[in-house]
Amino acid sequence: MSKLTLEQIAELSGVSRSTVSRVVNNHISVSPEVRQRVLQVIEETGYHPDPAARSLASQRSGIIGLVIPRSVQFLFTDPYYPRLMQGIAQACNTHHYILSLFLFYTEEEEQRLSPRVTRKQLVDGVIVSALPVKDPLTVQLLENDVPFVMIGRPTISSGISFVDSDNTEGAYKAVSHLARLGRRQIATITGPLNTLVGLDRRQGYLNALNERGYPLDEALIVEGDFTETGGYLAMQRLLPHYPDAVFVASDTMALGALRALRNAGLAVPHDIAIVGFDDLPGAAIADPPLTTIRQPIQQLGGQAVISLIDLLTHGPQPPRQIVLKTQLVIRASCGAQ
Repeated sequence: MSKLTLEQIAELSGVSRSTVSRVVNNHISVSPEVRQRVLQVIEETGYHPDPAARSLASQRSGIIGLVIPRSVQFLFTDPYYPRLMQGIAQACNTHHYILSLFLFYTEEEEQRLSPRVTRKQLVDGVIVSALPVKDPLTVQLLENDVPFVMIGRPTISSGISFVDSDNTEGAYKAVSHLARLGRRQIATITGPLNTLVGLDRRQGYLNALNERGYPLDEALIVEGDFTETGGYLAMQRLLPHYPDAVFVASDTMALGALRALRNAGLAVPHDIAIVGFDDLPGAAIADPPLTTIRQPIQQLGGQAVISLIDLLTHGPQPPRQIVLKTQLVIRASCGAQ
């Protein structure tokens, strides 16, 4: 079949050319019935819009940028990020957007190349994940009027749309569960405390201790870095203080903590109970299987895309701030199944 035009697609669909154009450009002002009819014709005929013409007509690139300001090595060794990117990529594919990754090897490289992210001609909008508290990118995006949505609660709350898990409540659930099991010397390995996710999960730990009247022992709080090695080293620092339970702010760090306990000749959960956070694939097959807080990682990514597309479609609007619930998943590492 020769290449079809918008007019021919419109004729086959029984709608106007402008309606077909709105469907192709993911515009919201089309009824579900009409959208489905046009999409069915497009699928049956194998129609593909000309990307260049589409971009000129809409003044959009059809590209969404994803910024993860971590080193590439860290990105692909942490199972959290592939799951997050899977959710983002699936949503982009569903809504006919191209996903462009902005990855930086060093902090210096991030500072030098980040202006590319703020060029509206390059991408229609940006999804930003895992920013440190003082990272300047948020301010740069605001100053350049680039539409963006954050994965994770931003430090500047005014006017910024974000999607996040309820990190404070999730950590509270984890520590409360350990307390219900009779553990009294409950330690924590936090995430990086220059990130809000690290601070929020520490706050949930503190809230649970305070509610039960447990004394706060600063020696039982050790900062980690969301890596397995970081969890191993943090667990070694905790051992001289004899905790009987540890809430670890990520599953990746919890796997390192389990390894440190094995090397020290301690049994989990008999000597020390462990609870992680994320419910990554490795949690269920750890030795012992890891009790953890499940957060909907792929849903975080997909919802961020939907929020950004809504922002692109409707223009400036009140920020959409979505906080998703977490779930306690009980396995053998805490001594209760």
